[in-house]
This record gives sequence, C-alpha cells and structure tokens, in this order.
Amino acid sequence: QLPLVESGGGLVQPGGSLRLSCAASGGTFSRYAMGWFRQAPGKEREFVAVIAWSGNVNIAYTTSVKGRFTISRDNAKKTVYLQMNSLKSEDTAVYYCAAATALFTLRADEYDYWGQGTQVTVSS
Repeated sequence: QLPLVESGGGLVQPGGSLRLSCAASGGTFSRYAMGWFRQAPGKEREFVAVIAWSGNVNIAYTTSVKGRFTISRDNAKKTVYLQMNSLKSEDTAVYYCAAATALFTLRADEYDYWGQGTQVTVSS
C-alpha cells in the first residue's frame, strides 16, 4: 500500500501560481513513477505530468501545460510536487497524484495508488 495525500490547492487568479504537493506514507516511494492527473467538471480525468522513479531524467507533460507546469520529486521526503505557473481558467479542476509500479506511464489505468484530490480553481 502507498497512501497518498495531496495539498496546496486553492483559488488563484489567472496568471497566478500554485504549488501542489503529494506526500506518500508507507511503501517504497522511490520505486514508483509518480503522476499528476486532473478532472474538470463534466470531463474525464486527464493526464497532466509524470516523473519516473529515477527522478528528473524522465519527465513528460500534456501539451497544454508544457512550459507552465513543472513536476519534481524528493524521494527522501516521499513527496512529489507540481509547480503551476501562468495559470489559466481552463486549468480549473480537481488534481490527483498517483503512483505506478510501471517505470514510466501516462495511462491512468496503469497507476496503482491514488490520492483523494485537491481542488484548483483559477478565477478572477
């Protein structure tokens, strides 16, 4: 088991920034690829970013967030981060972190553990 808890969501104006954190407890955090997904009202959950277990060598982003979001991890703290800059209204969603035993995957169905989600609202 690898319980995950997200934090850092909130209300921010367009153009603003937020930093999401996802802390793991138990398990061997460093063995998992860590991903961020989001789900907006009335839409399906979508991939946002992934970082391989090895750290910053293998990272991927969905096209809409490239250049604005940065994923990182600290295996010693068992935490993965999502720095979100230049936020837009279309970034409004519940953001979930997830852990996969696969080395590196963008597919939600390949993730084994999920957090409860944190709400991000971008609005003026």
